[in-house]
Amino acid sequence: MRSRSSAGLAVLGLLAGCGGSLPPLRGHIEVGTDPFVIFVGGTGHAGGDLYAVPGSGGAAVPVTFSAVGEMRPSLAPNGGAVAFLRGGTLRDSTPGSVWVMNLLTGAERQIALPRDAPPPSLVGWNAAGTELVIRAGDRLYRSPVPPAEATVTLVPAPERARAESALSVLLGRPAFARVVRCADPDDLCVEADTGTPGLLAHHASAAARYGDDSVLVQIGNNLLVRPLGPGHAREIEWAGMPPAPREPTAFGGATPEPR
Repeated sequence: MRSRSSAGLAVLGLLAGCGGSLPPLRGHIEVGTDPFVIFVGGTGHAGGDLYAVPGSGGAAVPVTFSAVGEMRPSLAPNGGAVAFLRGGTLRDSTPGSVWVMNLLTGAERQIALPRDAPPPSLVGWNAAGTELVIRAGDRLYRSPVPPAEATVTLVPAPERARAESALSVLLGRPAFARVVRCADPDDLCVEADTGTPGLLAHHASAAARYGDDSVLVQIGNNLLVRPLGPGHAREIEWAGMPPAPREPTAFGGATPEPR
């Protein structure tokens, strides 16, 4: 029998309190339990719509249907919500706002940055899934996760390094390395706190954390799940893809509670 941790259930329950519309993944993916990937699809502009595909493979499922472009999604650690950036129009190349969608209900909530903030460029989650970190220009902001009151504050200089980790692809639990671009920008490497970065994948466009023991890598239109330890990579076979799938973010599945 599958189970969710009590902490994960608590956060999912809070997110469910946002109220909302139709759950976009109902009947396709069991939110908070099944592994899945969310990505951007569509051409002709910087953003597109968000789509999901089960970790076991299958047809791409639309997540957003808006008339403006979405980009740079980031799944919550428990898989219950996705944060992303939204442009002003379909052809707007500059992200204009930060949003969080509750995947249990379909409810969306905008995270309003201060009026003097530069346009946002990236959003991520802290390890507990209770706080968002937003990069805007050379500033970092933090915000509690809805439905908590979204009081956005500037991250003070002494806390920037810790906050930056929410915007990185960290591997393992506890994290022992991060994914970075290699000297050849077409390749991805794994970098620990010490030592020379090691090659992760040639000609890879993106990577995402995939649970505690694997990493997701996109090479062309292929999604590969690679174990951090011994073992072989496996491909997620997706179908019905939109044009130019990109910017994947992943939830590796619920961790069973210890008996």
